[in-house]
Amino acid sequence: MDNRLLAILAATGASTIYGINHTIAKGLMPVYIEPFGFILLRVTGAAILFWIISFWGPKEKIATSDWPRIVGCTIFGMVINMLLFFKGLSLSTPINSSVIITVSPILVLILAAILIKERITPLKVIGIVTGLAGALTLVLFSTETTFNAPNIPLGNLLFIINAFSYGLYLILVKPLTAKYHPFTLMKWLFLFAIIINFPITISEFSRVEWTSLPITVIWKMAFVVVGTTFATYLLNIFALKELSASAISAFIYLQPLVAIAFAVGTGADTLNTVKITAALLVFVGVYMVSRKAKPARI
Repeated sequence: MDNRLLAILAATGASTIYGINHTIAKGLMPVYIEPFGFILLRVTGAAILFWIISFWGPKEKIATSDWPRIVGCTIFGMVINMLLFFKGLSLSTPINSSVIITVSPILVLILAAILIKERITPLKVIGIVTGLAGALTLVLFSTETTFNAPNIPLGNLLFIINAFSYGLYLILVKPLTAKYHPFTLMKWLFLFAIIINFPITISEFSRVEWTSLPITVIWKMAFVVVGTTFATYLLNIFALKELSASAISAFIYLQPLVAIAFAVGTGADTLNTVKITAALLVFVGVYMVSRKAKPARI
């Protein structure tokens, strides 16, 4: 199978898991675990998994000049990004979170053009606008599922900062994907994530009553650690080897679609013409942004 197609499938898989996560993670907070405590569980679990599988990967040494970039990737991709997203999710709603973070591709396009001089083609611009139109259609015409949302404006603001942080992560990590194996990158990024997040998150983590957690809650936590953290970061790193940072970020448009589809599947929402139209716009937008430009003929 073509590597580019595999990369597109990987990015699609990551966004699908993220879309489901909006509802699953929200249902666990703050009853069973508080948002910051959840982050320590995520990064610790993922770090253990990445260090285990790294034994089957190549033995690579990180260049001294790359350590500052790796720390920067950790701060924007595994600290600010995660902390603000889960805190925002505890304050707002899953549909709000899945839709508001669709500003990320716009931020990534701007950052990529400024920081790494990535070329913005007319097709990419049209794709971003089309995908955003689909996402906005979901916001404006979809009925939100009822969830505990004590401070929606603050939660939504945290989602926007989270999207900006994740966009910076994609820009920073892109050059590293060309030099190192995904296992090498992820094991170090998540090890640093434990160290940096620990003083911020240990208080909430220590308040979890682990022995009294229902089995369904444990399975949902496992999904967030193994699926939303371990699998998605690995899939996105793989996808970045073939796709640009702006193309990867455009797959975020799939999240509101998946989030609503998951709600429909669980009986929390219904499907209608508006949502089908929005879905088509999302898929067309992602296709246009991820489509590789043909070389000009001389």
